[in-house]
Amino acid sequence: MIYWAFGVALAVTVAAAFLLIPVLRRLKFGQSIYEDGPKWHMSKQGTPTMGGLLFMLGIVAAVVFVGWKDMARGMYGHLFILVFALLFGAIGFIDDYVKIRRKKNLGLTALQKLMLQLAAAAAFIALLRYFGYLAPNLYIPFVQVTVALPWPLFAAIALFVVAGMVNAVNLTDGVDGLCGGVTLPVAVFFTVLGLAWGKTELSIFAAALAGGLTGFLLFNVHPARVFMGDTGSLFLGGAVCGLGFVFDAPLLILIVGAVYIVEMFSVMLQVLYFKLTGGKRLFRMSPIHHHYEMKGWSEIKIMLVFAGVTIVLCLLAYYGVMERYPH
Repeated sequence: MIYWAFGVALAVTVAAAFLLIPVLRRLKFGQSIYEDGPKWHMSKQGTPTMGGLLFMLGIVAAVVFVGWKDMARGMYGHLFILVFALLFGAIGFIDDYVKIRRKKNLGLTALQKLMLQLAAAAAFIALLRYFGYLAPNLYIPFVQVTVALPWPLFAAIALFVVAGMVNAVNLTDGVDGLCGGVTLPVAVFFTVLGLAWGKTELSIFAAALAGGLTGFLLFNVHPARVFMGDTGSLFLGGAVCGLGFVFDAPLLILIVGAVYIVEMFSVMLQVLYFKLTGGKRLFRMSPIHHHYEMKGWSEIKIMLVFAGVTIVLCLLAYYGVMERYPH
């Protein structure tokens, strides 16, 4: 089933790319490049965006086609993750559409996006609690300890983690192939973890995510023929968070997603340092992938190095949880 999920998502994503990329061009759904970014990125102006729709179609097809039997048996974990990710993808779609209409790299306000994200996260946490997929117990990898928390505190932590991580994933989408290249190892990690822990229905979603991203990267590595846009990056943020919570191990998100977190903190540190020093910069440019661009790294090198770091983090995370459900 896992191979089927990967294969269906890959095939549908590639087919969708050949069909939809020309449509996005005809509709002039092109990316507006951020003016304060690297100047050479201006050559990417007009590259079709909203490409996240491609792997979203592939993942939906794979989850429905391959996961149908599990749903018929009352196992809905993979469906819950999919719906959660699609909600965030919808928020990103609205943001992308507003940018296209305004022809500027300004969509929804930060407050509007945050409120929509918190609402989606709260609904997701409540759904998981109702169906018994989530308990207010914080599993700590490596030491194999579970800390019981009051539900209100656990929910508050969960909302904070989801909102922070989803926006961190969004910030990682800054050079060709980077966000997809970093998220692909995370998808493989959860696929393997689901098989090791006997949570095969969750492996279906993770494998579909890996297949969809593999197909999308064929069109998104440098020079990109399509960008995922906020439609895709917010979907991926929701997918990563959804996997962590449905596996009932949200702290894993912080380990396998450390690259996203570094990207987010590089922006925060840059702003703070700029204000404290009266205009000096800690990095040449933030997020940190632009710092390495300014140092002369190619976009392909940045993607491969950041993805390689994530692979190491995933191996470390697997070592830290392998004893939770020994087989």
